[in-house]
This record gives sequence, structure tokens and C-alpha cells, in this order.
Amino acid sequence: MFPAVALLSLSFFAIAYGQQVGTLTAESHPKLSVQQCTSKNNCQTQQRSIVLDSNWRWLHSTSGSNNCYTGNTWDTSLCPDPTTCAKNCALDGADYAGTYGITTSGNALSLKFVTHGQYSTNIGSRVYLLDASDAKYQQFNLKNQEFTFDIDMSKLPCGLNGALYFVEMDADGGSSRFTANKAGAKYGTGYCDTQCPHDIKFINGEASLLSPTFTAFFDPNAGSGQYGSCCNEMDIWEANSMGAAVTPHVCSVQSQTRCSGNDCGDGDNRYGGICDKDGCDFNSWRMGDQTFLGPGKTVNTNTKFTVVTQFLTSNNQTSGTLSEIRRLYVQNGKVIANSKTAVAGMSAYDSITDAFCNAQKTAFGDTNSFEKLGGLQAMGASFDKGMTLVMSIWDDHDAKMLWLDSDYPLDKDASQPGVSRGPCAQSSGEPTDVESQSPDATVVFSNIKYGPIGSTY
Repeated sequence: MFPAVALLSLSFFAIAYGQQVGTLTAESHPKLSVQQCTSKNNCQTQQRSIVLDSNWRWLHSTSGSNNCYTGNTWDTSLCPDPTTCAKNCALDGADYAGTYGITTSGNALSLKFVTHGQYSTNIGSRVYLLDASDAKYQQFNLKNQEFTFDIDMSKLPCGLNGALYFVEMDADGGSSRFTANKAGAKYGTGYCDTQCPHDIKFINGEASLLSPTFTAFFDPNAGSGQYGSCCNEMDIWEANSMGAAVTPHVCSVQSQTRCSGNDCGDGDNRYGGICDKDGCDFNSWRMGDQTFLGPGKTVNTNTKFTVVTQFLTSNNQTSGTLSEIRRLYVQNGKVIANSKTAVAGMSAYDSITDAFCNAQKTAFGDTNSFEKLGGLQAMGASFDKGMTLVMSIWDDHDAKMLWLDSDYPLDKDASQPGVSRGPCAQSSGEPTDVESQSPDATVVFSNIKYGPIGSTY
């Protein structure tokens, strides 16, 4: 994710994240089938399920139903300090469809943007794929592999993001490393990404109660703690109907890591932290082809299509170093090659390599923290450890999603290389507008497949 605090917009009204397990609502994970392929036309269906991130869940006292957290404020009687809070507060099960607008059917997952429930209004959601045990996140190593899914984002306007990506979360949600975390992956704990988000309510088994390190917050329902939760992130797909990007981000640390102070890379210290917040993005519009993806374009976002992402290695083996990330599309039975860059000073790249990333950063005048923190080799090392699949829908209280679908940053001339990222107006993406005007916005991810290069489409 690109903005410094982009994920803040995901926080759920009056609901938060805890470590004990509540008993007031049964947790039943919606089923979602995926396919593992061994060769072309040879794929086996796996029955899996998804789990809601704990940041959205009801957090209440272990002895009753009093809220531990409301809006962006902790109940100080239940949560006088981080460790006591973890003991006093329980994380409960979720009504996926009724409260959160999350439904599955066979191999399809549908995420609705705004859901008006009996007791609350929910904005956005984030879910993870569980493995066959239904108690741990499925781990992926995609080196010398490809990952494929179908996407219908025809109902996602400017300012929204239907995202599918991988992060280096602990498979058990952190419960073995941090024994105060009793909920684990079954209740969606342990999130991290390269933005080192400060809105995670519990990090390392402790409530994030302490004073924030910065105050760049615009969402009244998202709080900020002193610590952030950092890890490597591979954004396969960040998109709405007007634009899309594929972006690897890397960190100098392995696995989920709690940051504080300068290590978080907050505010003016964006490029001084342990993670590369900008990443190395391939956005066709930003790379100079404004005809490639969008309504009625070569990849027509008015209808469903297939996204194929291939992770090539230096020796064409899973043991090799990650050297290239390639993208293909399939729509109406036609395989569509990725667009090529058309930017002054750059060759005609159509994939992500370290050479592409270096050329892009130079052409756009951007800080190259991706190279500094290890580039594609570091991304491959993260896959070696195992990464968790995340799917979400969200709006952006920090940068209005302009970094994905409009001009960004706004203090630069849109004619400068790299500033124009999509056709949406600079005034678009205001969360209050998006939430009121497009409450029924929905993204549907389906037909997930993974396997050797060339096996999934």
C-alpha cells in the first residue's frame, strides 16, 4: 500500500482488535475453494476458508459485553495499560454477511464497501486465506510460480481500492511468539505491512494504548498507537475500475516486526524507516500507456477478467533468486500481454525487474528505497519464509487514493513524469463522498489458482 497511513481508513466503527477469545458470537469461517496446479489443465481443488481481520471485530470485556474500545478511544477502566488490556478484553466472532458485507460462493469472494448492520455501520474489510486446518493462514512461496485470479471491479469507482496482496504475517497470527495473544489466526490477528500501520489495536500481544508518534489522522474511527506493525508486502493487485498497480515493497527486517520512533518511517522520515513504503510499482497509466486498462480499454474493467502474475527466478527454479515479476491478462478467451513503458529516459519495460525499478526511480525523481532495502532479492527471501494472502476493500483518509488513480502528489505539475497515475479528478476520493455516494461498491475475487509457470491459465 502506498500512502503513509493508507490502512487507517479500514477501521470499523466502534469495533477493535483483541487477544482473548470471546464467546458471545460463534466464529464460523466462510468457505472459499482455491486450486493448486501442477501443469496446464491439471489443477486440484482445495477447500479453504477466509477469516476477518481482528481490527474489525467486537472487542469487549471478558466478564461481559462492555466495549473495550469505541470510535478511537480505549476504556481506561478495562485498559489502564497494554498488558492488562490484553487480559481484560476478548475478541469475538463475526457475522460476516450481516455486519461486514462479506460473502463467499464456491470459488468467489465478494466484499461490499458499506454495510448497515443492526448495531453499526461497517466501512470496508480485510480478510485472510486460512489453510486446511482452518486455524492458520495458508503460506505461499511463489518463487518460480504464478498466481492467478479473476476480478470483477466494475463497481469500484475512483477513490476505492479492491486489493489482493501478500504480507509476511506469522502463520499462526503471532500466538506462538506472543503468548498473550490467545486468539491467533482463527480470529485474524497479527497484521503487518510495509506502511508499518499504527492503527493495529494489538501488536506483539499488547494493546496499542501508548501515545502516538505522529498525528496525521483524518478518520475519526481510527486510533493511533505509539507502535507500528511492519513486514514485507507484495501487492499483486491494487485497483479500481479506473486504474491498477502491481507493487513489491520490502523491509530490512524479516517477519512481523513492531516498530517505534524513526524505524516506523512516519511523516518526514518516510525514507528513513525499516520498510520501503513507496515500493516499485507498475501502473500502466503512470508508465505512459493511458489506453491499456479501464472502462472499454484493452483490458476492459466493465467486465470480469483474469489476472496472471508470474514470479521468475535467476535459475528458473524455486531455489533461485527472484529476478522478475511478469503480468498477463486474459479476457474473453484472449491472452493480453502487459503494456510497455513509454516514459522519457526509460526503455520499453513490460515487467518488474531491478533494472526497471532503478530506471523508474531515476525517470520520476523518486527516492529509491526499494533498491536500498534489497530489491527483488529481498522480496524473494520473504516468499522463502512464507507469505499470507490478503484481500480487502478500502478507501483512503490520508491521500484519497490519488496515488493510484489520479495525480499525486498534488504539489507537483501533473505533466511531470510519474505524477499522473490515472484519469480520476484531483478532487475525487474524499472518503465522506465515496462512502455516501457509492455504499454498494463491491469487489469480487474468484477462481484463485497457483502453481508452476504456465499452469494456471
